[in-house]
Amino acid sequence: MSSSYEKILADYERAKEVYKEYGVETDEVLEKMKRISISLHCWQGDDVTGFEEATKGMGGGGILATGNYFGRARNGDELRSDLEFAMSLIPGKHKVNLHAIYAETNGKKVDRDELSIDHFEKWLKWAKEKDIGLDFNPTFFAHPKAQSGYTLSSTDRDIRNFWIKHGIKSREIASQIGKELKKTCINNIWIPDGSKDFTAKRYEYRKILKESLDEIFAASVDKTYLVDSVESKLFGIGSEAFVAGSHEFYMGYVFTSKHDIAICFDLGHFHPTESVADKISSILAFSKKVLLHLSRGMRWDSDHVVVLNDEVVSVSQEVKRADAFDRVFFALDFFDASINRITAWVTGARSALKSILYALLEPTHLLNEAENEGDFGKRLALLEEFKTLPFGAVWNKFCYESDVPVGSSWLDKVKEYEDKVLKNRI
Repeated sequence: MSSSYEKILADYERAKEVYKEYGVETDEVLEKMKRISISLHCWQGDDVTGFEEATKGMGGGGILATGNYFGRARNGDELRSDLEFAMSLIPGKHKVNLHAIYAETNGKKVDRDELSIDHFEKWLKWAKEKDIGLDFNPTFFAHPKAQSGYTLSSTDRDIRNFWIKHGIKSREIASQIGKELKKTCINNIWIPDGSKDFTAKRYEYRKILKESLDEIFAASVDKTYLVDSVESKLFGIGSEAFVAGSHEFYMGYVFTSKHDIAICFDLGHFHPTESVADKISSILAFSKKVLLHLSRGMRWDSDHVVVLNDEVVSVSQEVKRADAFDRVFFALDFFDASINRITAWVTGARSALKSILYALLEPTHLLNEAENEGDFGKRLALLEEFKTLPFGAVWNKFCYESDVPVGSSWLDKVKEYEDKVLKNRI
């Protein structure tokens, strides 16, 4: 037994006793952590570029990854290698989230309305080898047919039909991914549709969007492993004045649709002072499932790397307090090309997992008791006392048991990978 393990274990045993005084069994919490997975977004690894031959390098849709740090993945093999390395530094067993533009077509130009499961065979083979799940997203941006700023809500029927077909194809692909891997596959729809300046046609665009979604979800698809979800946004680059797929629109759509659809909350897609944590219980009271895209909004930008901040912690606390980890799916969604991309993945994932562990360790029952007794001062005082409980020692034990680096030592491994692998891509 190494001295480092002795220290980790000794710190953990002390923390275990402290939490036990508050009625929390840390061993049980660690067992729960082993069953929680986060979906790592593949697009962090190549700055949302994708492998599409027909539209390679085409931007648009309000998607902008800033920075030019070396080592961007240039193909599927490099991206899978980077993801695999990143996951080796993250405790627990996790999934990978794909966008349709990460289809591998062997150099052939295959448009998005023609995609099939065959174009994701390499991803499927890799996921089977690693025994991990995959999630999926249709890509409604960075395409000539999205240049007007409208896709599913376009007033041009030909444009709209193209994107409806893409939406249907994506659901079919996600369904087949789930069946192949025998794991839940979430197919999440986000569209960039909106206007840079004032429009008098809000109702028309949203009526069209509803009709387009109806066509997509009416398509017969095996939902044994498929979870459908829709994602809103307050505004984006080029859609500052109006977004067709607003939170209110999707909330209305999900709650009135005959189809079983989850709502996706992206932490960077709301007003900076708006709390996503407060929305979770409201939705769970009516909906079976919620998808969380963990991100970090900063002023007008929505996609900074996740850190252990109040918003992420409060979201995890709400899920824990609602006892809803079996109904809420966690995924990452950010892209930063200004730093080592693996560092971004690992920082974001470990921060998200820390927030979940922190929430699971909360002695929530004591807060409920104080509230039930009407002692709100005690409730407030306990909330503050809980902030200094020895959570870090439990996190270190979780990392050690997961056979991943404890503390910041993972950064040394990233530097080694950068020197041996990423610098060769310059």
